[in-house]
Amino acid sequence: MKIAIVHDWLVTYAGAERVLEQMLVCYPQADLFSVVDFLPEAQRGFLQGKKPRTTFIQQLPGARTRYRSYLPLMPLAIEQLDLSGYDLILSSSHAVAKGVLTSPDQLHLCMCYTPMRYAWDLQHQYLQASGLVRGPKSWAVRWLLHKMRLWDVRTAHGVDQFIAISHYIARRINKTYRRDSVVIYPPVDTDFFVPPPASAAKGQFYLTASRMVPYKKIAAIVEAFRHLPHQQLIVIGDGPDMAQCQAAAGPNVQLLGHQSAAVLLDHLQRAKAFIFAAEEDFGIAPIEAQACGTPVIAYGKGAARETIRANTGLFFDEQSPQAIAAAVAQFESQASPASVADCRTNALRFTTAQFRQNFVSWVQAQYDQFQRQKNHGTC
Repeated sequence: MKIAIVHDWLVTYAGAERVLEQMLVCYPQADLFSVVDFLPEAQRGFLQGKKPRTTFIQQLPGARTRYRSYLPLMPLAIEQLDLSGYDLILSSSHAVAKGVLTSPDQLHLCMCYTPMRYAWDLQHQYLQASGLVRGPKSWAVRWLLHKMRLWDVRTAHGVDQFIAISHYIARRINKTYRRDSVVIYPPVDTDFFVPPPASAAKGQFYLTASRMVPYKKIAAIVEAFRHLPHQQLIVIGDGPDMAQCQAAAGPNVQLLGHQSAAVLLDHLQRAKAFIFAAEEDFGIAPIEAQACGTPVIAYGKGAARETIRANTGLFFDEQSPQAIAAAVAQFESQASPASVADCRTNALRFTTAQFRQNFVSWVQAQYDQFQRQKNHGTC
């Protein structure tokens, strides 16, 4: 069968691109499509030499740095990709990739990271964070997001089957599109993120690591340690909220900024616990911590409830410094903290090999069923 893989946009190597990487490993014969491709040369290795076919947005002024500004044009752009020669279309989508046009004789399977969050239930948070709460520009953006929602629902009908990256996202897909989905968890590099040698002792610090963007709530974690003067926190990562974190940091908080994967691994192995305050669609970082044998203190919403177990961490109920501080205090009072073995065992549910096996077997089953139905004239 001739296969096309369609990704939203290629600008960095992040969570969705880790999944795309494994999709390309599973189907090396596939052709790759994307709205734009501005990947830095140093990050292109995961594409395995493929040159993605892009849309007209690639050539628009300022698209390299302001591609998101062209979001209103992306539905039109994605619909211009000619996929008529393919038997199987795999869309890798958190925005517009699932909107490609397909025929009744083509099978379209969508790996859905989430329905567009800024167009649906997070619209109001997006407008507030962007300073677009009121005024003519606000109403223009609201109208555009309304149009995006209409398009988003319409194009969901062109997807034959959805894959959700967590049960949390499966519920969002059902709420938004009224469609069922199968859950296939994304891959985590448990071969790189491994426990320290048995002889190594744990450090005396807590750790968080993330891009410093508002929904990650890193500033709230930093602020929490003002209430925990005898506990140490190390923060790895950089981003727009760095200044806010620096302002909130007390003498017991160390901000390391962006660090290499090797430095992150070392700190994950030695930390007393990893603190995670985001409401995530999946959340790779807490699993990487567990793969290193480190328990997690996490906000108890989103997919964290699926990836952290009672014997590998604990939850707090509010994204506030007070709730985070109380959870750390609770962790400190535990008589028997989570074991390295328990954390590692839980993380091994999300290996790269497990993802490949689940993904390929499900896709093949869907394709075989589609072919049988097509041959019998029932689809």
